[in-house]
Amino acid sequence: MAKEEQQNVNEEKEEEQPLEEAETAEDGFKVDDAGEEQEDNRLIQLENEVNEWKNKTLRVQADLDNFRRRVKEERETAAKYKAQSLVESLLPALDNFERALQIEPDGEEAKSLLQGMNMVYSQLKEALENEGVEVIQTEGQQFDPNLHQAVMQVEEAGFETNEIVEELQKGYKLKDRIIRPSMVKVNA
Repeated sequence: MAKEEQQNVNEEKEEEQPLEEAETAEDGFKVDDAGEEQEDNRLIQLENEVNEWKNKTLRVQADLDNFRRRVKEERETAAKYKAQSLVESLLPALDNFERALQIEPDGEEAKSLLQGMNMVYSQLKEALENEGVEVIQTEGQQFDPNLHQAVMQVEEAGFETNEIVEELQKGYKLKDRIIRPSMVKVNA
């Protein structure tokens, strides 16, 4: 009888095995396929994470390149206009020299003093020109609000509309930047 029971148990086991295989076959996956599916999902997840890190790295690299470019441009601009504050502070002295040089001397001492002032004025003007300072032209020019500041408007014959009649104060540029606009009188 023990033999019969063991034979029955063995038959039951054989019957159970085809059932399990049939169940897994209906799902489309074997027991081993479930592990492979998890590995495939994990692989896809890791690939997505790698792509995300690559994108982040590329963005950071682009940001760094943009930062380097901006810093380089700022340095070039700073070097180009390094003399701007000095020029701005020297312009009133230059104006005073020009006014002083317009005076007619009476005696020999005044003439020699005027000659010395003229030499100093010439050196100052030359030093400013060497730094890239230019006088803004006004005579015979049309009024340009980017270069000129209109302080008066008059109606005079012989001048076109918006033509500069008189310069009241010189304007200056440092390279391509306006340091001080010219103060002018404009024909209406």
